[in-house]
Amino acid sequence: MISLDLACDVVALTRALVDIPSESGHEAPLADAVEAALRALPHLTVDRIGNSVVARTDLGRPQRAVFAGHLDTVPAAGNLPSVLRDDCVHGLGACDMKGGVAVALRLAATVPAPTRDLTYVFYECEEVEGDRNGLHRIADRHPELLAADLAVLMEPSDAGIEAGCQGILTAAIVVRGERAHTARSWKGVNAAHLAAPVLQRLHDHRPERVVINGLEYREGLSAVAVRAGVAGNVVPDECVVTVNSRFAPSRSPEEAEAYVRKLFPEYEVLVTEIVPGALPGLDRLAGLVAALGATPRPKLGWTDVARFAALGTPALNYGPGDPTLAHTAGEYVPVEQLRSCEERLSSWLSP
Repeated sequence: MISLDLACDVVALTRALVDIPSESGHEAPLADAVEAALRALPHLTVDRIGNSVVARTDLGRPQRAVFAGHLDTVPAAGNLPSVLRDDCVHGLGACDMKGGVAVALRLAATVPAPTRDLTYVFYECEEVEGDRNGLHRIADRHPELLAADLAVLMEPSDAGIEAGCQGILTAAIVVRGERAHTARSWKGVNAAHLAAPVLQRLHDHRPERVVINGLEYREGLSAVAVRAGVAGNVVPDECVVTVNSRFAPSRSPEEAEAYVRKLFPEYEVLVTEIVPGALPGLDRLAGLVAALGATPRPKLGWTDVARFAALGTPALNYGPGDPTLAHTAGEYVPVEQLRSCEERLSSWLSP
């Protein structure tokens, strides 16, 4: 079995994590290594749930915090093994989010008597369908393991604070027509042609900007797919425009759905996915925000902080790495950010 040395510095640990392939659905070798490394620490109680690992202290502190990070990556793009170059760790998952996982593992190893009890969650399948998400499965089947006063999701945030997250809605706008042979196209009604007003409406749409706790969440509504066509000689009788909405966390899923339906009242709208966002909750995270010494920014995207929000736990995104590099072939994480994240969190947890 592959072993991890949690006593090595955070840069070396990040490289070791990157060098263990863990594409979604294939996290077992990395989960095995993480589990073994954590079980070797006497101050932690460790549980294995599928390919997710949960480690907890039980010191009787008046407050508990969760540190969570996913173990999986997207498929490789010629970016393994890791390379240390220009004071950055390059490689698959270095940014999203093995750098953050390395920081959390270092905290687990080097802060045995923290000022608050801690739960570390290293989970599988974050990069794929939500029903496979390890954090979702733990919340559904073992919610007691996630009970806490606050949570830190080690998502890449450029070593800054990204608060809350947007909700997601995906819907199919269905345009109906009538089939005909293309040699006699006038006998039919081309649904693809009739979809032009839908695309124009999306093009003309001006997303709202919603300010919450002084943070501006920019909404979005985009066509992400257009599907039509039966055969090369058939006028299509259906065209489906798939739209993706990113809505402010102040909107409920019901409000987000009503908003999209109102934009397309004359069409059939089939909602295929809707996931609520998470409010910033900065009033309940003031002490941590002050300790991290960064000005909070809004999270323009969806992250698993929403799962903690659903449990009533305020959470924020904080980790090394530029989020715009996530899933790119050239992703990397700066050494300085790895060290600063570890130092700031260690200081917050230490007596």
